[in-house]
Amino acid sequence: MTITVAVDAMGGDVGLKVTVPASIQFLQDHPNANLILVGDQAAIEAELSRHQGVARSRVHIRHATQVVGMDESPQLALKNKKDSSMRVAINLVKEGEAQAAVSAGNTGALMATARFVLKTIPGIERPAIAKMMPSVKGSTCMLDLGANVDCTSEQLLQFGIMGSELVSSITGNANPRVGLLNIGSEDIKGNDSVKRAGEYLRQSELNFIGNVEGNDVYKGTVDVVVCDGFTGNVALKSAEGLAHMIAYFLRQEFTRNWWTRLCALAAMPVLKHFRNRVDPRRYNGASLLGLRGIVVKSHGGTDAVGFRFALEQACEEAGSDVIGHITDRVANQLNNLKQPEPEAN
Repeated sequence: MTITVAVDAMGGDVGLKVTVPASIQFLQDHPNANLILVGDQAAIEAELSRHQGVARSRVHIRHATQVVGMDESPQLALKNKKDSSMRVAINLVKEGEAQAAVSAGNTGALMATARFVLKTIPGIERPAIAKMMPSVKGSTCMLDLGANVDCTSEQLLQFGIMGSELVSSITGNANPRVGLLNIGSEDIKGNDSVKRAGEYLRQSELNFIGNVEGNDVYKGTVDVVVCDGFTGNVALKSAEGLAHMIAYFLRQEFTRNWWTRLCALAAMPVLKHFRNRVDPRRYNGASLLGLRGIVVKSHGGTDAVGFRFALEQACEEAGSDVIGHITDRVANQLNNLKQPEPEAN
């Protein structure tokens, strides 16, 4: 099966210097994939000419005259940038010319544009940002990570269904464990929306194991962690900050004097292996779940290695028909859903 991915080649903090090298490496690793690079045609052609091994028969260029700025208002981008590289890439998914789109551009503009162009799957009220996080047992899918600050209990249920189907589709795990992020494992913990969401999840067909806490994301207790976008984004940024602090402290200690530098040389194989296991570039690529098309958001400041992983995420989702699985599961689950009994005063 040939997968075609539309790439917002101009998006991100660096743009073509990252997206083009990543695209070339991706094509070398995926002989059955094609890419459509969207952006300024002359600039893309010039960047491609600087690299060797370009599979030009599998690289197509779609010219776009505009670029969405990283700090641009999502509303203004949606209204005024109809020929942006981001918008054109998403249009290619809607028109069926591509099975997925990848962008490292403005997150708010990407979500607003993708939702406007592609619309949501029936039964899904709002799209969610889902991302695979490293854990001691492999990885954990967490959603929402910032698209929806306030969420109803019904929306949290929808996130659980989408996350479960994403994990099942790309990992082959037919029955992923789903947990609801809370301040304690007891059912009585949390605000009313979270407690009600727990009731919905318990009566669903999902493999719901109950409430989980923040440390469960990295312990591998569950395969899917459900939360609202405010909580999820804070948890994600806190984890990123902790990772940077640990790396800083390690460098500081290993360069303190000649003895610690010698220790660093001896420990180098272990340190390299550790770095590879927790390298954020390997987990780059957040899925905008709930849309009638696959859109993957790359971190704006990533390098070519990280952007290539975002391309692989999009290709994997397209090849496993994530959209079809989510659509079917949502229809089946929500039709059988019963309203929980209201709490007694």
